[in-house]
Amino acid sequence: MQSVISVPLPQNAYAIAIAPGSLDHIGSWITGETLTLKSHKILVVSNPMIFKAYGQRAIESLTQAGFEVASCILPAGERYKTPATVQKIYDAALDNRLERSSTMVALGGGVIGDMTGFAASTWLRGINVVQVPTTLLAMVDAAIGGKTGVNHPRGKNLIGAFHQPRLVLIDPQVLKTLPMREFRAGLAEVIKYGVIWDAELFETMEHAKRLDQLRYVDDQLLQEILTRSCQAKAHVVSKDEKESGLREILNYGHTIGHAVESLTGYRVINHGEGVAIGMVAAGQIAVEMGLWDQESCDRQFALIEKAGLPTQLPDGMDIEAILTALQRDKKVQSGKVRFVLPTAIGVAITTDQVTSDMIRNVLQKM
Repeated sequence: MQSVISVPLPQNAYAIAIAPGSLDHIGSWITGETLTLKSHKILVVSNPMIFKAYGQRAIESLTQAGFEVASCILPAGERYKTPATVQKIYDAALDNRLERSSTMVALGGGVIGDMTGFAASTWLRGINVVQVPTTLLAMVDAAIGGKTGVNHPRGKNLIGAFHQPRLVLIDPQVLKTLPMREFRAGLAEVIKYGVIWDAELFETMEHAKRLDQLRYVDDQLLQEILTRSCQAKAHVVSKDEKESGLREILNYGHTIGHAVESLTGYRVINHGEGVAIGMVAAGQIAVEMGLWDQESCDRQFALIEKAGLPTQLPDGMDIEAILTALQRDKKVQSGKVRFVLPTAIGVAITTDQVTSDMIRNVLQKM
C-alpha cells in the first residue's frame, strides 16, 4: 500500500508520500521524480531517541544516494521548542557549511519538525526542508502545511514562519515503536479532521472496535487514517496557505488546548491531549450557542474516549488563568478570541462571538 498526495500550492507545490518501508529509501525518494535537489549537503535534525532508532538507517540511505550528510541532535520535548534550541541547528548549519541549495531533513515528531522547518525558513533567508515525521501527530498534521515555529515562555508557537517542505515522507512502520500515549495524541488530530471536514473518516473510526492502541488498528485502517487525514490537510492548505480564511478551521480544539498546554508548562499534557480537551470544550460551546446538536457532540465525546484521550481539565487548573491565556492566542483579532466550532459532523465555522462567560461555564463542567 502506497499513497502519494499532492499539495498543489501555486508557488510551493509538493508531495506527501505515505509508503511503508520508505525510511530505508529516503535517498531515492529525494533523488527520484518526486523531488530533485541541487545541493548534496543535507543536515538531519532529530532527537536522541528517534536518532538511535532510525538515524543511521536514514543517513545510510542518503549517503548511498550521493549526499554529504551531517546530523544535529536536539533534546526531546515541547519545553525545548525554543529559540535557544534552534540556535543549535544554526550552529550545525554553519559548522557543516550548508548553502542556499542545501537541505534540512526533520526526522522526528512535531517538535523536531517545527524547529527544523523554522531553522530552514530563516537560515540564509530560506533553504529546503524535507519532513520525515515519526509520530502519528506529525504525520497527519505538524509535518504538512508549512507552519513552523517555536514557543515563547508565555505562549505556544508565537514565533514562527510559513515555510513549505519540499517533500513529506511518511513511513507507517515507524509507528510500531511509538509509545501508546503518543499514538493516542495523534488520534486527536485525526478526530479533528473527522469533525471539521471528513464525516466518512469520523464514521470509519466510530466503527473500529478499538483505537486506543496501535495493535488494534490493522494496516488497512491505518493507511486509510493517514491518507484521509493528509488529504484533508492538503486540501485545506491548498485553498488557504497562509491561514487567512478557511485554514483557520484546522485550529479546532487548539484554542483552549494550547492554553492548557502552556499553563501546565508542557509537562502535564501533550499536544494531542490538549487538543482533545479543547475539542470537548469547543463542542459543548457549539451546543450552548445552538450551532451543534447534542447527539453529535456526544458522538465526538465517545470517539475521544474511545481513543483513550482525556475529556476533563487536568486537576487544579485555574479557569480564570485559561481565560487570560486565551487573550494571548495568536488567533485573537481586535481583542476577540476566534473559535472554531462544529455545526455538523464534517462541517465547522470560525466565530468571534464566544463570550468569556460561555467559556467559563463550559470549563467549570469539565
